[in-house]
Amino acid sequence: MTAVALITLAWTLEIMFGWPNWLYRRIRHPVVWFGSLIKIGDRVLNRKEWSHQARYIAGMISTVSLFGAATIIAWLIAKLLPPTGWAIAIEALVASSLIASRSLYTHVAAVAKPLMSNDFEKARNAVSMIVGRDPTQLDEAGIARASLESLAENTSDGVTAPLFWGALFGLPGLVAYKAINTLDSMIGHKNDRYAAFGGFAARLDDVANFIPARLTGVLIALTSFQPKALQTMFKDASKHRSPNAGWPEAAMAGGLGVRLSGPRIYDNHTTTDPWLNQEGRDPVASDIYAGLNLYRRALVLAFCGLAFTAIAMAFL
Repeated sequence: MTAVALITLAWTLEIMFGWPNWLYRRIRHPVVWFGSLIKIGDRVLNRKEWSHQARYIAGMISTVSLFGAATIIAWLIAKLLPPTGWAIAIEALVASSLIASRSLYTHVAAVAKPLMSNDFEKARNAVSMIVGRDPTQLDEAGIARASLESLAENTSDGVTAPLFWGALFGLPGLVAYKAINTLDSMIGHKNDRYAAFGGFAARLDDVANFIPARLTGVLIALTSFQPKALQTMFKDASKHRSPNAGWPEAAMAGGLGVRLSGPRIYDNHTTTDPWLNQEGRDPVASDIYAGLNLYRRALVLAFCGLAFTAIAMAFL
């Protein structure tokens, strides 16, 4: 089975079942296992008394070691499993756990439902599960904006990028990407503790997401059926503090006619981030549902492209 066919099968399983709760309760999740190893590396090697350069090198060693170990284990699984039906099913099941299209939809929809009912406390609690900013000071527009930004960015990080690297290199490619992305999410922060130790992980994640982020932006723009989406993406993507997140977020902003990004509060500090699609209106609760519909259309287009490629390769 080709890498593209394997990832298509894995994504089909993820769309249908996600990562079942009963399985999570018994064995947790591969990302949780890897996160535990990252915490150990952080605790052992990230020493405050060391210089910036020493902490950067220590973080680089930790990142390469963890990323390399995860990739080698995935390669061994793919290499040693026999070419039988049950072995392919196991490999696809492992791969499906590292794709997050179903869970992303669920988490964002969990914000939209209470917000539509003006239950701001419940909506703020739900949005706190998917963003890092302080939700206690967010009004309806702030909650909707945070949800749409998370939806756009995580479409790339949690869906497009794993599919992209998995389609190129199979299970090892998918695991390698997920390891990099998890490292970035845990230690790739620009604060006193992680600016040095997580610097290499953050740069590695930027490289890994360079192509997938732009592909995601194009998918969102095309399936929005709004010429404004592509215009906004090319005009505003570079304004974002991230070299990658601006592409899907700007496409989402233009596709829905809302403005995203802009000033927000992190750790009691208000940022001065510029707006994406500045002339757009402030989003409301119903825009989250509109964003989720756009998300589904973008993924349908991606799935069709992946499945078509798998079928075409089977006949080559």
